[in-house]
Amino acid sequence: MSPNKLRLDHKIISGWIAPNSRVLDLGCGDGELLAYLMENKSVRGTGIEINESHIYKCVEKGISVSHSDIDSGLPDYPSKSFNYVILNESLQEVLHPKMVVLEALRVGKKVIVGIPNFCHWPARVQLFFKGKVPVTKGLPHQWYDTPNLNFLSLKDFRNFCKNKKILIEKFKAISSDKIVTLRPNFFAHSGLFLLSKK
Repeated sequence: MSPNKLRLDHKIISGWIAPNSRVLDLGCGDGELLAYLMENKSVRGTGIEINESHIYKCVEKGISVSHSDIDSGLPDYPSKSFNYVILNESLQEVLHPKMVVLEALRVGKKVIVGIPNFCHWPARVQLFFKGKVPVTKGLPHQWYDTPNLNFLSLKDFRNFCKNKKILIEKFKAISSDKIVTLRPNFFAHSGLFLLSKK
């Protein structure tokens, strides 16, 4: 895949990852990001995914993937065994987000977290005026059909990192394939964080 066809969040993540790194992608989906990193950054990548149809797509792409639930932890991986651990669009779907982030920081030297922003302005407007759980481009599911278990904002995640003494090395906020610099907690539909342990 050419960089021009890559999703913006995947471009940013790729830009943060050094060539020839060891990468673990937690909730790797169909393996699109890992396949790109392996081809264009020469990473040694592996994924963990719970959805069987996604696992088949990963295998078709030549990606090593484990069928597992990241909520059960990462006990099979020694500390600092990866240069980067990726948690893109999966943290809001786990039962134990604190444990998952801390385990990712144990097995990875750096962790990249991508989250939807539940305080993006269209969500706030819908909640205020309609009095219903919002459905937006960034949050496309109805309340009864959503995979999301945790509803957090970019500000919430920053506070979590501060409380747990996690260093945010880099941050990018995104809205509609653009980088947001002004009031990201209001104007961005998602955010990416590059983390390390202080």
